[in-house]
Amino acid sequence: MHTRASVRREAGASLSLATPIIAAQLSIMGMGAVDTIMAGRYSGAALAAVAVGANLWFLPFVFFMGLFMAVSPVVAHHVGARKPDKQIGDFSRGAMLMALIVGVLWMIAAKSLSPLVVTRLGLHEQTEAYALGYLAAVSWAAPVFAVGFVLRSTAEGRGVSRAVMLAGVVAFPLNALFDWLLMYGHWGFPRMGPTGCGVATALSSVVMLAAYLFAFARWRSLRSLQVLRLEPARFNGAIVREILRLGLPIAFILSAEASLFQVSALLMARFGEIAVAAHQVAINFAAVCFMVPMSLGMATTVRVGQAAGAGEPREARMRGFVGIGLGLSSALLSAAIMLFFPAVVVAIYTDVPEVADMAIRFLGIAAVFQVFDCLQATANGALRGLKDTRVPMLLTVAAYWLIGMGVAIGTAFWAGMGPMGLWWGLVAGLAAAAVGLNLRFARRSGRLVATT
Repeated sequence: MHTRASVRREAGASLSLATPIIAAQLSIMGMGAVDTIMAGRYSGAALAAVAVGANLWFLPFVFFMGLFMAVSPVVAHHVGARKPDKQIGDFSRGAMLMALIVGVLWMIAAKSLSPLVVTRLGLHEQTEAYALGYLAAVSWAAPVFAVGFVLRSTAEGRGVSRAVMLAGVVAFPLNALFDWLLMYGHWGFPRMGPTGCGVATALSSVVMLAAYLFAFARWRSLRSLQVLRLEPARFNGAIVREILRLGLPIAFILSAEASLFQVSALLMARFGEIAVAAHQVAINFAAVCFMVPMSLGMATTVRVGQAAGAGEPREARMRGFVGIGLGLSSALLSAAIMLFFPAVVVAIYTDVPEVADMAIRFLGIAAVFQVFDCLQATANGALRGLKDTRVPMLLTVAAYWLIGMGVAIGTAFWAGMGPMGLWWGLVAGLAAAAVGLNLRFARRSGRLVATT
C-alpha cells in the first residue's frame, strides 16, 4: 500500500516534471496568438488568410506530433529499466532519421496539396493568394518540426522537461520579432505580409530545434545519450515499427479530438456571426486552461513509463492515479473560474454585449466540459506510459465522433437547442472518453499488478 507521504512525493515529482512543459505549451500557444494579432493588424484579408492557413497546417502538425510522442514512453521504459545511455541514444537517433524522412514527405505533400485545397475554398482572390503564400512558407518547417518532436519526446522521457521549456520560451519572443520584421518590413526587411508570418513560424521552428540541440550538447543528463555524436544514424526497421505501433494510435487520438473541435466551429457558423465569435471566446479560454492537464498527461506518461520499465506495476498504477488526480484538481480550479467569474473572462476578449452574453453561457457549459477533458487527457497519458495506445484510440475516436458529434448534431439541429447543443455534444464526447479511458487504465494497471 502506498502511504500519503509517497503519494505527496509523487505529486511533487509529477508537478516538477509538468511545470516546464506547461510553460512550453503556453509559449507555443502564444506564438499562434501573436500570429493572429499581427495578421489582424495587417489587414482583414491577411487575418482570414492566416486563419485558413493555420487551420490547414494544424491537423498534419498534430498528427505528426502524436506519431513521435511515441518516443517518450519508449525512452521512459528504457530509463526505468536502467538501459545504457548509449542504447537510449541509439533509439532516439533512429527515431530522428525516421522523423527527417517523414518530415521531408510531409513538406512535399504540404507544398503539393495546399494549392489544390485552398483554391477550392471559395476565398476572395487576395485572401487566397495570402493563404497560399503562408502555407508555401510554413511548409519548409515540416522536417524541422518532425526532428524537434523526437528530441522533445526524448528529453521528456528522460525526465528533463526543462529542455522543452527552454525551446518554447526562447522561440516565443523571437517568433513575435520575426512576425514584426517580415510581415511589416521593418528594419529594412521586405514587407511580406502573411507569407512573412509563415516564414516567421519556419524560423521559429529552427530556433526551437537549436534550443534542443543546445540542451543535448551541453546538459549532462542529455549529453550522456550521445544523440548528437558525429556518426551517421542507421535506418532501423525495429525502431520504425515500434514508433508506428505506438505512435499511429496516438496520432489518430489527437487528430480525432482536434478535428472534432474544428468541425464544431464550422457547424457553429450555421448560427451566425455572434455565435461564432462567442464560441471562439469560450473555446480559446478553455484551450488555455487545458494546457495544464495536457502537460500533466505528458508528465504522467513519463512517470508511469519509468515505473513500468523498472518492473514496478504497483508504482506505475499509483503514479497514473496521482497524475489523473492532479488533472482533476486543475480542472476543478479552471471550472470554478468559468462558473464564478465568466464576465471577467469574457471582458478580456470582447466588449460586444451580444457576444459577451452568449460567451458567458458557453463558459457555464465549458466548466463541465473542462472536467471531462482533463480526466481524459491525464488517463490517456497514463495509458501511454503503459504503452497502451490501440484500445485508447478506438475508445476516443468512438467517443468523439459517434457519441460527441452525434449528440452535437442531434441536440443542435434536431432538438432545436442551437449553439448550446453543439457544446453539450462536446461535453458528451469528452465524458464518454474520460469514463472509457479511466476504466481502461484501472483495469489494465490492475491486471499488471495481479500478475506480479
